[in-house]
Amino acid sequence: MSSSLTSSAPEPQHGAPKGPVDSSRVPRYAGPATFARLPRLDETGGRTDVAVVGVPFDTGVSYRPGARFGGNAIREASRLLRPYNPAQDASPFALAQVADAGDIAVNPFDIGEAVETVEHAAGEILDSGARMMTLGGDHTIALPLLRAMARKHGPVALLHFDAHLDTWDTYFGAAYTHGTPFRRAFEEGLLDTSALSHVGTRGPLYGKKDLDEDARMGFGIVTSADVMRRGVDEVTDQLRQRIGDRPLYVSVDIDVLDPAHAPGTGTPEAGGITSRELLEILRGLSDCNLVSADLVEVAPAYDHAEITSVAASHTAYELTTLMTRQIAAAREAEPAPGPR
Repeated sequence: MSSSLTSSAPEPQHGAPKGPVDSSRVPRYAGPATFARLPRLDETGGRTDVAVVGVPFDTGVSYRPGARFGGNAIREASRLLRPYNPAQDASPFALAQVADAGDIAVNPFDIGEAVETVEHAAGEILDSGARMMTLGGDHTIALPLLRAMARKHGPVALLHFDAHLDTWDTYFGAAYTHGTPFRRAFEEGLLDTSALSHVGTRGPLYGKKDLDEDARMGFGIVTSADVMRRGVDEVTDQLRQRIGDRPLYVSVDIDVLDPAHAPGTGTPEAGGITSRELLEILRGLSDCNLVSADLVEVAPAYDHAEITSVAASHTAYELTTLMTRQIAAAREAEPAPGPR
């Protein structure tokens, strides 16, 4: 008996990208749970334009654990994604090769070693010419990812979607936690301090000093209330102006969403933005130079009806679409080879 699970992802023709499993031939709930049912990296000959990578690590959390299971929960929820994105008028998996590169295996008992492992693995992926769509894991992983980005691109613009600032100095004396990555990134010179923005912040702080120190690092803040009062279009225009044409890294903590839209996360805060607002802001970044992105802090043990995982899978889909559109546009702009 032939296996429809192995025969239904069409082989690429004339160099075309290898796309997802055909859901008209294999039900979405069948087969391996790669992101959006895309091919594994080994099924594309080890080459890809956008690598979807999991980092199952949550040793840096300060409250609820469980984000180590977030990447696979997002992959499961992504089974329902389809190959055409009408909001961006693009078929992302036909524009460039996207592949699921599996997980970076990190030490769950040693944060320092885990950070080094992620940095090294991310560097290898970037050196291959691919961009990264990283699925966390907790927000600690943003630091090693930014180290790898800065090594390739220089200091990057950062657009950080989160309920929290994540610019604490230490927590219980620890310098590397999910609340400190952007303080460390600032100190290490990984960020373009003229183009840093938090979006969706809200909730109580330990003191006004948190805001003062954050401003000293160069961050601008768009709170969830700002998004509500000013609207998505105005906020997105402001962000685009701040980013300009700099290399942009986007980091999304799913707790930027209100707990009504993302209950499955480690440190929920009331009063967040909606999943619709998040997706619309991301879609408005089409003119920005998005070099890579991460999506973190999905904790499925606190989820129900896959609400959080579904929101996360669509967020990763929009970010991936942005990257593939930009890759395709850059290739079209390349001059045709001349006569030899």
